This record gives sequence, C-alpha cells and structure tokens, in this order.
Amino acid sequence: MKKYIILILAILIVPIIMQSTPTEVLKLRTFDALINIPPASGNFTILNITEEDVENEGGYPFPRDRLAEIHKNILEKGALGVGWVMSFPQQDRFGGDVEFSKELLTSPSVIAMFENGKGVYPAPTGTVVKGEDIGGVFTSGIKSNIEILSSSTLEGIAIAPTEVDNLVRRIPLLLRTPDGWVASFGTQVLKSITGAKSYIITTNENGIQEIAVRGLPPVKTDSFGRKWISWVKTNETTLDEMNVSGQYVFVGVTANGVMPQIATPVGLVEPHYIQAALAESMLIPNSPYIPDYSLAVEVSVFIVSVTLTWMLLHVLGITWGLVSASAILSLTGFLGVYMVQQGLLIDVTWAMISQFITGTIAFYLRFRQQYKLRQQIKKQFEHYLDPRQVKQLQDNPELLVLGGEKRYATFLFTDVRGFTNMSETLPPEQVTYIMNKALTAQQTAVQKNGGMVDKYIGDAMMAIFNAPLDQEEHETKAVQTALDIQKNMKDLNIEFAQEGLPEITIGIGIHSGDAVIGNMGSATRFDYTAIGDAVNTAARLESATKQYEVDLLIGSTTADKADYLLKYVNEISVKGKDKGIEVYTWDLKYRLC
Repeated sequence: MKKYIILILAILIVPIIMQSTPTEVLKLRTFDALINIPPASGNFTILNITEEDVENEGGYPFPRDRLAEIHKNILEKGALGVGWVMSFPQQDRFGGDVEFSKELLTSPSVIAMFENGKGVYPAPTGTVVKGEDIGGVFTSGIKSNIEILSSSTLEGIAIAPTEVDNLVRRIPLLLRTPDGWVASFGTQVLKSITGAKSYIITTNENGIQEIAVRGLPPVKTDSFGRKWISWVKTNETTLDEMNVSGQYVFVGVTANGVMPQIATPVGLVEPHYIQAALAESMLIPNSPYIPDYSLAVEVSVFIVSVTLTWMLLHVLGITWGLVSASAILSLTGFLGVYMVQQGLLIDVTWAMISQFITGTIAFYLRFRQQYKLRQQIKKQFEHYLDPRQVKQLQDNPELLVLGGEKRYATFLFTDVRGFTNMSETLPPEQVTYIMNKALTAQQTAVQKNGGMVDKYIGDAMMAIFNAPLDQEEHETKAVQTALDIQKNMKDLNIEFAQEGLPEITIGIGIHSGDAVIGNMGSATRFDYTAIGDAVNTAARLESATKQYEVDLLIGSTTADKADYLLKYVNEISVKGKDKGIEVYTWDLKYRLC
C-alpha cells in the first residue's frame, strides 16, 4: 500500500514543483538546446556603430546632423528603411534635430523608446482585437522622444524582459497601457516595411493567441502576447562597409560603455541585436511558441509516463520492467524533441527526470522485495531441498505459490522403530547422535530424488514430491526414495555396530493425492507444508507398517503410477475413511523398464 501512496503523492505534488524556479530554469535551458535555429531571412542587416566610429567622431552621442547624414547614406546604398535602436529624449545641442527629422520622413523608419518606470505612456497604436480584450504585458512607462522626432516617424519600445534565470527569451510584440496597445520596436519595424495601419490581436478565454501585422501571416504567441526569440545570425555591417542593399537596417551602438549589454542564451548582446532577432523571428514559419495548454500537456505526460514506469516495474519484474521503462523514457524524450522542433515549446524534461527517479525507486523496491523473497525461499527450503532446486525457486519465485494452492503430490512419512525404548536406555548424547545420523541419511535420499523434506517430527520425517516444483514421475521417485532410505539405513547400521550402538529400523508410508500446499501458520510464524487427506493417509500407512510387519506400505494412487512391480498387501481400513485402501509393498526382485 505504501508504494501506491508514494506514487499518488508524487502525482499530486509534481505539478506544483513544475512551477518552481529551478524547474522553470531547466525547462527554458532545455528549449534553448533543442530549438533549431533557422538561417536569417535575408530581409535585415545590423549596422554597428563601433568603438572606432565613436573615436573618429570625437565621442558619443553623435550630433543629429551626423545621424541624418548616416541615414541618408544608408538609403543611398539601397536600404529599404532604417530602425534606430536609440532614443532621443533631449534636443540636440548642435541644432541638428530638424535635419534628422526630415531624413526620417524620407523612408520607413522607427526610433526607439526605452522604459523608465515613470508612468508616461506613448499614444496607442492602431489595434484590432478579435475576441475579448485580455492578456498582454503592461509597460511601466517610457522616456519620451522629443516631439519633432516622434512626430516624424514610428516609435517602438525596445523592451528586453528577462526570464527567471536573467536571460532574454520572450519579448511582447505589443504592450498594454491604460489607454490601449503600443508596439515593441521589432514589431514596429515590420509595420513600417509593410505600410500597415494597424495590428490584429486574436484572443480566447486564456489570453492572446496570435498577433498579426496586416499584410503578414499571424504570429503565434503565448497568452501574454510574447514571442519566443529565434537567435538567427542576422547579417552585420559597419559605417565603412555599408552593405545594406535591399535590407532593412537596424542601427545600434557596440562601442564600449554606450549601450547596456543584455544576457541571452547566445551571450551578451546590445539592444539592437535583440530587436533585429525579434523581427527575424516574426517572419519564421511555425516559429517556436509556448501554447496556453502546455502545462496541461506537461502534467499529463508526467502522470502517464511515471505511472506506467511504476506499474511496469512492479508487474513485469526487474528485467522486462527495466526494458519497458527505458522504452517509455526514450519515447518521452523523442516526443519532447519532436514537439519542440515542430515549434511547440512543451517541456518533458521534468517528466523524464521523474521517470528516472520513479524507475530507480521502483527498481529498488522491486529488487528489495525480490531479495527478501529469495532470502525467505532460501531460509525456508535450503535445509529441505537440493541446492539446485533452491536456486531454481529463487530464480523463478513465480513457481512457488505462497499462501497455499491445491496440488496433486506424493507424500512420504518415516518413523524410527523403538525410539522410545532407545531414548530411555541410552544417554541423551548418544540418542541425539543416532537420530541426527538417521535423519541425515533419510534427507540425503529425499533430496537425491528431487523431493522436499517438509519437516521433522521427533524421530519421524515428512517429505513431499512434486512440490514446490513440478516433478515428473514423482510417484516413482518417492518409491525410489524409500529404497534409498533403506539402503542408507543398512549402511548406517553397519557403522553403528562398529561403534557399539544399537541397530535401528525405519517404517515408511507413501500415498499420492490432492492437498493444500503452501505457507501455513499464524501471521508471525508459518511454515511451508501440506495439509489434506492424502497427507493424513500417508502418515497412517506408515503407522500400519508395524501391523503388517513390513518396512514400506504404498497407497494404490502411488502404486498405480510407480515404475515398479509392487506386491499387493491388503485392503486396509484407514481412520476417517469409509472405504478401505489397497496397499502395496516392494518386491526387490522386479523393476519395470
């Protein structure tokens, strides 16, 4: 029962664990490793203002008329538009704002806004919401650009929110303000290229499903409208090279100490790299995203895979259980990789780790159970069965039905004649010596023929054939055991005579029939034994040997199948039976082939 309680608790607790920070980090890092990074779209180029450029210009920021000149040169080199990933909150001290604003008007262009948490919000962009207007990420407020520039071009918020491990992976395409929606920088770039007038947001009861720039395919997002970034290798150029023909250009500063470097899965980068990657990602067909049903799928995969692993290891045993559990683990991993590569960011890492832990625990419990069972079998049978039979039971415990089963078997009882008189006339140590020798000789004969010594009862012994293991011709082997016992006793009596000890004789009774065989006793003390009419009959046949003055009496159920030519003795009455039993003894002169 304990093992199932453990499993149920795990199933209940793990969904909570899956929302913890370490698990979230593991999930994100797994996505980083599995996502296929496609080639660049070829629509964008990053133009870096380098350390050398800053030195040549005598410092940063550049005068606005110099920015106007750079903007003009970019367009003359055949660029489609320019995105300036920098903000302009103050007027140019050299008076170049007018010239720069005129250049911005000549082409599709975007300038950046950066958040400052001051609660100042830009004017909402044109947005159409299909469904309930829910979901999204709220902006904390921005540092506004000067009016002459903001009115000359589009503006986008250059936002780069980090995950729990302080890396940037998801960027909201649109952000909420108290008055409506505003666009992130990379999103505005696509709008400027297409000339679209608005964005289309599609929602359901869980939040945002996708966002589209009119004229472009919709982009799937998470419920907050965030796009997972594919870190494609966008083309780069410099002011000196200016390889920008047919490209939309993202301009940013890489000179030391000018712009902050932001941590991403591909290393530290400046803000314009992130916004270029956002624009690239929005154009990738079936690009990765986290669907709103991801948690439900992750929990379901966990429950199914862990439960199957647990059950298979308990049902199939160690070897096949491990094979099956390994197959489930591999299948889960394949499923996870396949989903991620199809763009569905659904994590199965924790399910796989849990499968491994569950499998380890189940394996340990199963191994401990089997070890205890092997030790129990050894303890119970090592003194009564041949060692090879004991090992067979240990290797195949399913052959042993613990707790009792109805089974057809042959039962053999022995008894030392004159034991009472001997115990009264001989010293205890001699009696013990004689009995140990006699019982050992009997046990040897039983085990030689594949039987099991069930118990010793004073000077008597009970043996079973065809239990706990199946045994062919068990009737014949029981009779052969009786012959071997008599031979062993003959040899032993010669030894006793040399030692001056009395001769002993053995009476033997054999009968075959159905009996209940298994562990019998109380909850705290039990033995593997047999009970039933056939057992009682064998015991009474042994007692009747004195009456008929023979060493062996064999019941008809045994005699009919034994491979011996036996001598009919009589039909005798047995206590507890209405009908007499035909009994036989051996004829040493004959044996059937």
